[in-house]
Amino acid sequence: MPVTPELLREVALTEDEYRRAVELLGREPNLVELGMIGALWSEHCGYKHSRPLLRRLPTSGPQVVQGPGENAGAVDLGDGLVVVLKIESHNHPSAVEPFQGAATGVGGIVRDIFAMGARPIALADSLRFGPLEESRQQYLYHGVVGGIGWYGNCLGIPTVAGDVFFLPEYRQNPLVNAMCVGIAERSALVRARASGPGNLVVLVGADTGRDGIHGATFASVEDPERSHRGVVQVGNPFLEKLLLEACLEVLQTGAVVAMQDLGAAGLTSASAELAARGGTGIELDVAAVPRRETGMTPYEVMLSESQERMLLVVRPEGLERVLEIFRHWELPAVVIGRVTDGGMLRVLDAGSLVAELPVRLLTEACPTYIREAIESEAIRARRAFDLETVPDLSANDVLRALLTLLHSPNIASRRPIYRTYDHTILTNTVLLPGQGDAAVLRVKGHRFGIALKTDCNPRYCLLEPRLGAQHAVAEATRNVSCVGAEPLAITDCLNFGNPERPEVYYELVQAIEGMAEACTVLGVPVVSGNVSLYNETEGRSIPPTPVVGVVGKLNDVRRHVGLGFTGEGKVFLLGPQNATLGASEYLAQLHGIVAGAPPELDLELERRVQALVREAIQRGIALAAHDCSEGGLVVALAESCIVGGIGGRFRVDELVAVNGRLDRTLFGEAGSRIIVQVAPSAEGAVLTLAHAYGVPICELGHTGGDRFIVEGIVDCPLDDLAAIWRDGLRAE
Repeated sequence: MPVTPELLREVALTEDEYRRAVELLGREPNLVELGMIGALWSEHCGYKHSRPLLRRLPTSGPQVVQGPGENAGAVDLGDGLVVVLKIESHNHPSAVEPFQGAATGVGGIVRDIFAMGARPIALADSLRFGPLEESRQQYLYHGVVGGIGWYGNCLGIPTVAGDVFFLPEYRQNPLVNAMCVGIAERSALVRARASGPGNLVVLVGADTGRDGIHGATFASVEDPERSHRGVVQVGNPFLEKLLLEACLEVLQTGAVVAMQDLGAAGLTSASAELAARGGTGIELDVAAVPRRETGMTPYEVMLSESQERMLLVVRPEGLERVLEIFRHWELPAVVIGRVTDGGMLRVLDAGSLVAELPVRLLTEACPTYIREAIESEAIRARRAFDLETVPDLSANDVLRALLTLLHSPNIASRRPIYRTYDHTILTNTVLLPGQGDAAVLRVKGHRFGIALKTDCNPRYCLLEPRLGAQHAVAEATRNVSCVGAEPLAITDCLNFGNPERPEVYYELVQAIEGMAEACTVLGVPVVSGNVSLYNETEGRSIPPTPVVGVVGKLNDVRRHVGLGFTGEGKVFLLGPQNATLGASEYLAQLHGIVAGAPPELDLELERRVQALVREAIQRGIALAAHDCSEGGLVVALAESCIVGGIGGRFRVDELVAVNGRLDRTLFGEAGSRIIVQVAPSAEGAVLTLAHAYGVPICELGHTGGDRFIVEGIVDCPLDDLAAIWRDGLRAE
């Protein structure tokens, strides 16, 4: 078999990597073996650039039941239950075919959760697009949102949280990150480890087709749009619903030793990962694999990424019971192989050997790279931009600026997105999308509940990736704290460009370092995640986007608050009183500038601010809490008034004295800031708490009436602000 540069590119191997494989194997691989090596040595599966860096993240803690290395992470909730969480990307497929790319991203992350033996109870999505006024971006936006809604709604799992950001740098490479959480009994958790030579390997679910072949490899190179049409999988959520219920039922038989979903690289990845974790080998016969297309070769069967398929390791004595359950659910299930003790992955075709590779070669021997890391001079220059050269606002211009920001797609109401999703199915959703900084869900039969949120500000990460990643961790955990939940664990999705370029590798290194520092100080471990590199087209990379998904616990799910002000009460700002225009939404929207240093972040202060707001909520002192982030202080106040349907009168003279400028006071951004509303009688209690925690506090005013007033600056009917805010994402 002639190994040409074109063939190596098809399987995403370099010439050096091919020579390494030949040396390790002791011979040249055949075509099937080459495809299998290429798939598992791809960036998408092998984490060649990120694996050495990910070791820096904190992954353990008293609450961690399962950390990285399995299908998903698991954290203890108490009462014998765990919450299982994972986030993954489907960026490259969504750039090619947004509806199915996003839909199958949802399907894949759901399978990761029930592969652990957990019942999925909620979804969240983190999305990035180019400017929404462009027709191409509207196509991607509507396709992605439609695909997420279609798959999740059909599957019967609510999409309850997420985040979205629009920047020109995402024009050709949109990001679609899907997160799922599930609940399981701790004693019933399943690991994907193929143990017990002689145990049987069972394939269940959809028939195998040619869709998705080379999906893992095309997600590991640049420019998906030009050269990779035809690799996007097609989803069937109704079949996945059957698969979910059937797999959870067969786990109760005790006959299932391990379970793994078939995602990237299909049978190749699933079988190799099962064997690697179990320290065993696996023998498969592809002739037994049900197919929906004729003439498929062993190469195609092993690399197909057809959706809605699971691989199970089953004890022989329990096989008939397992197959009976799958027949009851009308799911095709066949024995396609067995576990061996030789440490080899052997592939047969009707008994004839077509591939034989050491499992360790496919997994542990995957090469890793430490690249040169150099910060971009252009980014350094943008960060050094002199913010004092920006003219300050006059009082007469504040209302116009406020309306512009409320209408910005990065701030405006997300209702056009979440109304597409069924966010109340399963009847667990306590705090609906748009009502709080994070979603709140009950756990039926228990007093406690959970909260979840995803977040990342790509402008911060673009201008200073280490600090930006710290902000991503801080803001996501802060959002969870703002509803009253204590953050338990993080799942991350690291989205970057081509790591072979020194400036992109620098961003990757710095972001992981920043995330590790923030997680360590805030005491929140990373238990699962995903890395998506090569989000780049024609040398133009996305901004570094380390998306952080957080799950938190409320000891009493009834003790939660939303972001909307409720009735009359005093309003306070917790946290720093000074802000910056660097990297702000105000600077981008009002002046067309993305520059300046992002806000500084004191992680110890962040920890205290979050602890303070949680205690204030638990004690009933706080009536509402809202993270003060994009758009700054006045935007946050306006959002809380709009969502609560009540006006307010606020003053900022003390803060203007601190900041020295009106624009920085009203629309500048800072970390560790939360707006809280308290009952008039609780004013003393919140001041005492702030003093006890060592957190700066400033009284801003009080709620009431139907106008939004900032004394001496803004006096506007609240309905006018609400109309502008609700219209910002109405892309035609």
